[in-house]
Amino acid sequence: MKPYKSIITAALSLLASAAITVPALTGTSADAATGVGVIANLWNWNWRSVATECTDVLGPAGYGAVQVSPPEDSMTKGGSVWWDVYQPARYELTSKFGDQAAFESMVRACHAAGVKVHVDAVINHMTGQGSTSYGGYTFGKYDYPGLYSATDFHRPTCSITNYGDAANVQGCELVGLSDLDTGSDAVRTKIAAYLSKLISLGVDGFRIDAAKHISPADLAAIKAKLPGSPYFDQEVIYGAGEAVQPSQYTGIGDVQEFVYGRKLREQFTGQIRYLQSFGQSWGLSVASDKAVVFIDNHDTERNGSTLSYKSGDAYRLANVFMLAWPYGTPSVYAGFTWSDSEAGPPSSGGGYVTDTDCANGRWTCFDRQMTGMVGFHNAVAGTSVANWADDGGNLIAFSRGDKGWVAINNGGTAVTRTFTTGLAAGTYQNVAGSGSVTVAAGGTATVTVPAKSAIAVRAGASASPSPTPTGNQATVFYRTGWNPAYIHYGINGAWTAVPGIVMDAACTGWKKKTVDLGTATTFQVTFNNGSGSWDNNHGADYTIGSGRTTVQDGVVRAGAADPCAPAALTGA
Repeated sequence: MKPYKSIITAALSLLASAAITVPALTGTSADAATGVGVIANLWNWNWRSVATECTDVLGPAGYGAVQVSPPEDSMTKGGSVWWDVYQPARYELTSKFGDQAAFESMVRACHAAGVKVHVDAVINHMTGQGSTSYGGYTFGKYDYPGLYSATDFHRPTCSITNYGDAANVQGCELVGLSDLDTGSDAVRTKIAAYLSKLISLGVDGFRIDAAKHISPADLAAIKAKLPGSPYFDQEVIYGAGEAVQPSQYTGIGDVQEFVYGRKLREQFTGQIRYLQSFGQSWGLSVASDKAVVFIDNHDTERNGSTLSYKSGDAYRLANVFMLAWPYGTPSVYAGFTWSDSEAGPPSSGGGYVTDTDCANGRWTCFDRQMTGMVGFHNAVAGTSVANWADDGGNLIAFSRGDKGWVAINNGGTAVTRTFTTGLAAGTYQNVAGSGSVTVAAGGTATVTVPAKSAIAVRAGASASPSPTPTGNQATVFYRTGWNPAYIHYGINGAWTAVPGIVMDAACTGWKKKTVDLGTATTFQVTFNNGSGSWDNNHGADYTIGSGRTTVQDGVVRAGAADPCAPAALTGA
């Protein structure tokens, strides 16, 4: 069987190929988002792991919602691919992420943490051929016993070949997937029953997969059958001159803004100084009050149309910008690492997704890197951009009213200058990294912004000293020009999977990572760039203990001072 979702990925690459047009610089108004809050897209995480993340990370950080993967029973490829869950076999909650009991437990845990739950709902189609599901259900491409038969699909069958024809886009098969006749009230009722069941279990909203291939009238009719007012986030990919446009769906709910991530990729791989006017005038397809914006998702990270975790510092800085800039409802993506674009997430022998382990290098867990910026986003809501500054290249800075200030250096060298922050005098914690910023009377601060780094400060987040690791934690600073850099380590003989864990950017020339040693007092460490270049202490590995340690030019310094000390970020 063809890898259907990879074909969609290839199509997205074509849509992303147009060059960017940079408009004249203008001012920017306050947020016009929906009030959902920041969404954490925990893609392909199992239900137990989502529950834990809601409790330990998302809730405390202030994330408003979590988007979870399709929960319905689907065709199975034994866990070898990720796209099997986008081919539903029936609407029972027996997926590779867990059963209904685990799903319900996850929803309860997220709600207890103050986090709403949005489900990735696949309702445009069923599968591409007959098979057996994760739940042991046998079906045919147009025959789903007890659910759908051949008369429930668009007839005669046809393939999508003309994006200039709405009837073709919405009445024919998307890359060979059996296309449900959503114009039929019987089909609408069955889809609505599935979504209503999820609502009864506590689900707050839906990301509608392939919404572009369901007519707005059909989708509105399905939503009208649902209880309450569930949140809708619709996947409608913009294509210039196409018959089906995102604007046709804004009356139903929010719409995913795919142009947003493409534009930011252009800027963060070039010069970011033009971003002062970033907004709908740049050709974004959805207005701010209806847009769900993101730097990447599972499709775009694979087709290269956007930045991804593989982009290193540029990816992190683009996410900082998204959470600091007033446009749309931001979604932070956290998936799994991959070299094969078809490969599925870490799973058991039966294809069931194993628990997310943020320490083994197999999961990006990027939602955790943005926790400080989520708090920033929440604190500055409703304020406008002011006090813009740039260096004519890759350094920008701006304030959000009198609530927050951010500086982003996408360049290769540190920049020191005096900025107007809009903040009251005081010393503030850098919520985008480490250190602090001291603001003088009048709101100015003299700040050094390290290369490939960001500084963000906000009202209500006053500075406190960066703690020295205690107990059996070790913080390792590694001097390198690699980007990304990985730390591959072993504790009591148990090693991380190669290449290890991506290290965080600390400041110019330094990467860092904090590791919990458990009961061990030392651990063995090597470093690499993820592409075959290694520093393993000439084959002997580095032995590092708890506390703060620097490794530079083969020299290990235990108990060393922080090479990226906050003093570099303070000003008058």
